[in-house]
Amino acid sequence: MNVTELARKLKIPTKELLEVLPAVGFDIGRRAIKIDDRQAQRVIEQWPRLLVKYRELTSPEEAEVKASGDQAAAEVKKINIPSQIRVKDFAAKLNISLSKLMAELMKNGVLSSMNEAIDFDTAAIVGSELGFEIVQDTASVENSEQDTAHKLERLLSDSTDNLFSRPPVVVIMGHVDHGKTKLLDAIRKTNVMEGESGGITQHIGAYQVTVPSKEEASSRAERGISPRHSTGRGDTFVNRTITFIDTPGHEAFTTMRSRGARIADVAILVIAADDSIQPQTKESIKIIKSAGLPMIVAINKVDKPDANPEKVKQDLATMNLVPEEWGGKTIVVPISAKQGIGIDDLLDMILLVAETEKDQIVANPNKLAVGTIIESHLDRGEGPVATALIQAGTLKKGDLVEVSGNFYGKIRVMKDYTGKEIDKALPSTPARIIGLKAAPSVGDVLEVVSEVNKHKKLSKYHLTQQAVDYSRPKETTDEGSNNTKNLNLILRSDVLGSLEAIIASLSKLDNQEVAVNIIAKGLGNVIETDIERAAASKAIVMGFHVKVTQQAELLAKEKKVEVKNYDIIYKLLEDVHDRLEKMLVPEVIRTDLGRLKVLAVFRKEQKNMVVGGQVLDGQISANTKVDVMDGKFKKATGYVTQVQVNKVNVGAATKGQECGLSYDGKAVIEQGDILNVYKEEIKDKKLEN
Repeated sequence: MNVTELARKLKIPTKELLEVLPAVGFDIGRRAIKIDDRQAQRVIEQWPRLLVKYRELTSPEEAEVKASGDQAAAEVKKINIPSQIRVKDFAAKLNISLSKLMAELMKNGVLSSMNEAIDFDTAAIVGSELGFEIVQDTASVENSEQDTAHKLERLLSDSTDNLFSRPPVVVIMGHVDHGKTKLLDAIRKTNVMEGESGGITQHIGAYQVTVPSKEEASSRAERGISPRHSTGRGDTFVNRTITFIDTPGHEAFTTMRSRGARIADVAILVIAADDSIQPQTKESIKIIKSAGLPMIVAINKVDKPDANPEKVKQDLATMNLVPEEWGGKTIVVPISAKQGIGIDDLLDMILLVAETEKDQIVANPNKLAVGTIIESHLDRGEGPVATALIQAGTLKKGDLVEVSGNFYGKIRVMKDYTGKEIDKALPSTPARIIGLKAAPSVGDVLEVVSEVNKHKKLSKYHLTQQAVDYSRPKETTDEGSNNTKNLNLILRSDVLGSLEAIIASLSKLDNQEVAVNIIAKGLGNVIETDIERAAASKAIVMGFHVKVTQQAELLAKEKKVEVKNYDIIYKLLEDVHDRLEKMLVPEVIRTDLGRLKVLAVFRKEQKNMVVGGQVLDGQISANTKVDVMDGKFKKATGYVTQVQVNKVNVGAATKGQECGLSYDGKAVIEQGDILNVYKEEIKDKKLEN
């Protein structure tokens, strides 16, 4: 490899690299042009530690420089920060360039992007080396999830005189393959399933349907157009719009809610009639309860021969979700998304619940728009694209918008869920926004501003950022430094919501022995940089709904890097789960069978002996392992291959019997030794789901 190429990868000048490498033990001249590939890989893997080592070697010179600046150092500036702070916010507080701070972090072995959070201890160490005194501000909620929640609550607050009814927002949750996407497909009367891979919704999106009144339904029935079924509730609903949010699993919904975004008004829990309550069903119930959402249970697949809706109701009752027909408060609707059975009843129930919650399902449409980002990605032709659920006000084409306090641009184009261009979006309307300067984070608060604050404009670094990171990756540690084995991954996804959901799900696979270590993650296709990084860190590249560029594919073959691509989120998670399970050290279960005292040695060969003795306790069986004990000292371990009583082969000799046995192993048995006979069972460990 060219030294200049290595320097470019490490993002330092070539001259500086040629000074560092010889100083830390790499046999390379100050004028070298090329470096051995194996050495280059070692440099990339160990670079943070090499920098620390180089600084230690040159510390006397640095000490002299620091000594000359004692007077300036005496005026140390105090900086208050919370327990966690994003790198870019920390740089702003220190009033230094982002690149300088990231370089200092790298010197201390911390590889973080500008959007990743660092803890107080890390910030304190790095800050002190930059000449600042870092003080923890426990009262600060800056950039915290609580602050986001309070901000959204404040923006949405209005006097009751200005509040008007808005469409309810519904989230559909449940176990994989229980029919969430098929239900949404049946509701929308479209063919989403044909455009999706597998039985799971891949991207976070939002869709709207208009539910006609019963009078309109009757009119439609007369005209042969989708008549609606009566629920027997006696309620007559006017034409109403319902907004449905679909997610790639409950992880993304949880993430948005944890950031303060109350995006849903009603939750539908889908349970398959032939499968009943499963682990993800239970987790969905917990999430819905913690979010304080009214719940409707849709028992799906009632048309199947082995469907058992009554068992589902019994299982629900054991979880304190007693169906209405049993005297409880849980609304249960039997449906078949495939056959279209009960869909209209389910829509009626949504409207009924929305009616009971009508005092909460309100917003002021006559103000500057406020909403939550529910999907975000980079489009090759359109640039950064985001889907926002408008929660108050009216979003209009040409509006100036801020996201999380930063100016993100002017709305050039707005589209509804069908892809049709629209000029405005009222509360509870999902709008696809084009014209932003960067891809915002899922769960961020979007607000319209009347004028642009120049101090809030995104920097160039923001504009070139290809992905926004959502969880702090584990710091790469030396093998053997702890008992945890890491599975190194590089993740690539097409949209932000899926990437976030994958990361949140992967974090739950960790245990004390194995863990997922996300080396890098981002949006867009797999490129050469991903392959090079994977080769350096011995990682697997995993892509979701993305392509591998031709150059990256060739480089992967050359570097022998494994690249996997997936169309279904749960296939990716299952693959990682299986890989982690294979990394677990099998459990060896020992069962002691009996003890024998050696009374005589009949034959002794190099690796075999025939001895006789008396069984002290338990039983002595053939094809078992044996420890040869001289008092408390273990002399050897071998195998019992044959057991005889009165010169007749037997399956086992029991307590009190005298027997002869054939022993394979180190020939060290002597008269008076004790043989501890046992068996071992090797059991593969499993990761908890």
